[in-house]
Amino acid sequence: MKLTSSAFLNNESIPCKYTCDENRLLSPPLTISDVPEGTVSLTLIMDDPDVPKELRPEGVFDHWVVYNIPPIITEIPEGGPISGIIGANGRGENIYTGPCPPKEYEPSEHRYFFKLYSLDTELSLGENATKKDVLKATEGHIISEAELVGRYKKK
Repeated sequence: MKLTSSAFLNNESIPCKYTCDENRLLSPPLTISDVPEGTVSLTLIMDDPDVPKELRPEGVFDHWVVYNIPPIITEIPEGGPISGIIGANGRGENIYTGPCPPKEYEPSEHRYFFKLYSLDTELSLGENATKKDVLKATEGHIISEAELVGRYKKK
C-alpha cells in the first residue's frame, strides 16, 4: 500500500498553504494506491512527534484522525471532504489542523507523519474518538501500513 501527495514529496517540505502560515484548516491532497485485498476500511492519522515537552509532555500533537474510510477511496482531495469519520485532533476538535511548529522552541522544523492503515474491519467508535482510541481499536486488525512524511518550519 502506498500514500503519496501531489503537494509534496516524502520527507520534503509541506507547502505553507496547508499550515498556519496560510490556511491551517486546508489539508493537502493525498493519493492512496495498492490497497490490499480483504481491506474493509482505512484509517489515516497525521501527527507531529517533535512537539517540545514543555508544551505537551508526551511530545506529540495529533493533527488529523480519520477512520472507517472506504477502501475504494483512492484520492483525498485538497481540503476534503473525505469519506470516513473524523476523530478528535490534539485540540479535541474533529477537523484537520495543519502544521504550526512554535518557532521559539527547538527543533524549529518539525516532521509530520501521515500514517495510513488498511484494516480487516470497520471501527466501532464515536465521532470524538482520539488517536489513542483509534489505535487501540485497530490492534489485531491491521493488514498493511503506509507512511508519508512532510516537514515544516514556521516562517
